[in-house]
Amino acid sequence: MPDNTTMTTDPLTGTASYSINSGDTGWIMICSCLVFIMSPALGFFYAGLARAKNALSLMYLTVLSVAVVSFQWYLIGYSLTFSGTGGKFIGDSANFLLRGVGLKPALPTHTIPASAFMIFQAMFACLTPALAFGSAAERMSLGPAIIFIFVWTTLVYDIITCWVWGPNGWLTVMGVMDYAGGTPVHISSGLAAVAYAMVIGKRRDYNENVNTPHNVSFVFLGLALMWFGWFAFNAGSALAANARSVNSLVCTHLSACTASVVWVFLDYRHSRKWSIIGLCTGAVAGLATITPGSGFVTPSSSLAFGAIGSIVCYIALNYKHKYKFDDALDVFAVHYIGGLVGLVLTGIFAQRDVIALGYPEGTPLDTIQIGGWLDGNWMQVPIQLAAIASVSGWSFVVTYIILVIINKIPALQLRLADEDEIIGTDWAQMGERAYGYLPFDEETGTPVSRRSNDDEVQQENVANPGSGQHNKKSNFKNLRKLLMTDRTTVIKGVPDLIEEPVLDYGQQKDMGGIGLHELRLSEPTGRDLLQKTPSRHREEIQEAGPIDVEGNPMKALYHSKDSDTTVNESTSHSPKLSEKSKE
Repeated sequence: MPDNTTMTTDPLTGTASYSINSGDTGWIMICSCLVFIMSPALGFFYAGLARAKNALSLMYLTVLSVAVVSFQWYLIGYSLTFSGTGGKFIGDSANFLLRGVGLKPALPTHTIPASAFMIFQAMFACLTPALAFGSAAERMSLGPAIIFIFVWTTLVYDIITCWVWGPNGWLTVMGVMDYAGGTPVHISSGLAAVAYAMVIGKRRDYNENVNTPHNVSFVFLGLALMWFGWFAFNAGSALAANARSVNSLVCTHLSACTASVVWVFLDYRHSRKWSIIGLCTGAVAGLATITPGSGFVTPSSSLAFGAIGSIVCYIALNYKHKYKFDDALDVFAVHYIGGLVGLVLTGIFAQRDVIALGYPEGTPLDTIQIGGWLDGNWMQVPIQLAAIASVSGWSFVVTYIILVIINKIPALQLRLADEDEIIGTDWAQMGERAYGYLPFDEETGTPVSRRSNDDEVQQENVANPGSGQHNKKSNFKNLRKLLMTDRTTVIKGVPDLIEEPVLDYGQQKDMGGIGLHELRLSEPTGRDLLQKTPSRHREEIQEAGPIDVEGNPMKALYHSKDSDTTVNESTSHSPKLSEKSKE
């Protein structure tokens, strides 16, 4: 096999100064692209868990995070995190605007260009603030998000990552084991989410238990894409296509599988239902738990990571009602708790034999980092706990201060107004809806079923004749103005080709054919094409009078077989049948 390593020699000494391996470089480039997919995948995951009126805002925030952080990373972020001349606490300005970031590796042990390492780490930074937004979903204002992302990445993520992964970081020197981001990603985002939830307060209807996901299909799609990207998230952290990278990929998969099955059984024990939401949540918990240890533990140990992480996260999630904050999408219970458990378990199960997979064959073991408790290193767990405590404290305190300062600026209020929260973030702040083709309930700001809502209105009118619709119109007159829906513009005579959904799935449905002679059309099938409320639609049907067929604008020309004349007929009717066909 040809050698894919490019050697560079020092012109003065004639010795090799560094080497670039094209296979490793290509692998990290692919991993960077796959980790990028995790950000929009998180948007799908969060949007499915939230209510329909807030779905688009969560998708927006995840992609916005990619845009803002990428610019910040180019400008100052990479240098503050990974500059070779930086200090123990934070980097310096040596690589501002990516100066000096090119072909030469960032560290002597790397076999990839510094530019490949830079873009790979940028994808980690892009994902982290997007995770934190899950706790503030459904009541956070979108305007301050741009400022928050930039400032938080600079003062929280960059500093924490410098501690853990920087060449001179104090946790790096201490010997913390975090292979792929348990502290910089999961611990920091989990406590940032708690701070965000505490500053902006609980949702208006928090005590009404309205946490039902509006689109489980989005949750499933988001999980599938995140799981796919997580392989590169962990395996790519080896920064080479070697045996340790493969071991990380295998451990990642086994942990996620174990955690998802355990969570499904725990859900079934509680509700006697096989929940796909439970399956997806368990998989994320397993992935978060194995992240810090995937390059330090064996596949057998990864089963323990998945099982223990799933159980602990499940318990934390079921006690969320006792928290003093409203974590809308359970960022704390899944990501923070999962990352914490993973870091502790890494201190127990890390082994030198696994670490040696990243070194050339024949490297003396005494030159390789020792593992955790399984290798007799009893100080590793205390080091892991020190990393958890320091990162947790810094992330929570600094995030809380950032949010309080931003919230003091009049034009940058963090929380939506009550009216906007009722309508939903999508329509109030974006002027867009995830499902624009559905009727919208002005009171709740959510799509409604035409049939189910009509039944409710009919029951209300029977109980209180002459009331109901008038009161509803008067109560929400101002909200209709905010919705800016034009209820007068209609398109007449559009054929009604879409069958109304059948809500009773046990109902038998006749799919047999119908002959033309059996058709008895007493009125046109056309309807007005307009997004109307169910009550408005019912009123129009009641007020409908005799139908003027000749005045109907939707006409077609039919040629009579019995004569050479052409007859105008409405397209809402079938052509008249001859007497022979009737017989």
